[in-house]
Amino acid sequence: MRAGLAEVNLGHQLLRRSLDHAQPRLTVPVPTASPDELAAAADDNLVVHASWATAQLPGARVALAPDLVMVDSGLSCDTFNLVCRARLSPEAASGRIRDALTFFAASGHAFSWWLGPGSTPTDLPGRLTEAGLQATETEEAMVLSLAELTPDPRVPEGLEVRQIASLDDLNRFAALSAANWSPPDSLVVRYYQLTASLLLTPEAPQRLYLGLLDRQPVATAEVTFSGDTAGLYNISTAPASRHRGIGTAMTHLALRHARQAGCRHAVLQAAGSAASPYARLGFRSFGSITEFKPGG
Repeated sequence: MRAGLAEVNLGHQLLRRSLDHAQPRLTVPVPTASPDELAAAADDNLVVHASWATAQLPGARVALAPDLVMVDSGLSCDTFNLVCRARLSPEAASGRIRDALTFFAASGHAFSWWLGPGSTPTDLPGRLTEAGLQATETEEAMVLSLAELTPDPRVPEGLEVRQIASLDDLNRFAALSAANWSPPDSLVVRYYQLTASLLLTPEAPQRLYLGLLDRQPVATAEVTFSGDTAGLYNISTAPASRHRGIGTAMTHLALRHARQAGCRHAVLQAAGSAASPYARLGFRSFGSITEFKPGG
């Protein structure tokens, strides 16, 4: 592993950073923020989302450097193992790609490399392809100024949305999240079992939400805090309950809580037609996010 790429336990370091939302920094408002500022805020939020709880797990490894972040949860699941926040110089890029491949080769775990609007150098996609990774999915990176949050949408009849505060609700959240794969991914359930004692604490930078329709769990949402940024993740609705406004209602509640916590803007990524409901809430695109994975 190259010099400067120390593996660290980020528990206390990321905890201090994530709790910045309690006293949000006054930064450039979203309407005048540059693309670079938005990209940096989104990447920093992704780092907290991906590594705050994971870094505290036995067997997990997190490598945090100014130019690259690598997270290995200890599970062979590329949902929780990733490379992100690449700020590589052209001269160092090839070597740092080798570092990342070596990092995951040590465990043999599956992983994804996320390229966002701020990733550098500009030819990084081609370099990753040459290194044997393949682009698998591209989504829109979207941002919303929380000062411009639209009024509450219509809440579907029979829907209850609650912030998760119990192990039972977290287990329901995990089961719904795992069901986004066919067959359901048992490692997703295992991850939430391992991180439950962390995610259910008041200090956690993530808030998880469960949507129940007629008392049956049907939807999930997560908001992660970093500085004055709220990142939305895990917005999903069970297939039988879609197209009823449930996801919109859950998203809006998470955004409202983020604004109450002092966040000034929210970021998310959305695929294809899924971007339209977010646009109706006021989100706008500021680039794209592409996922790369090792080729078969």
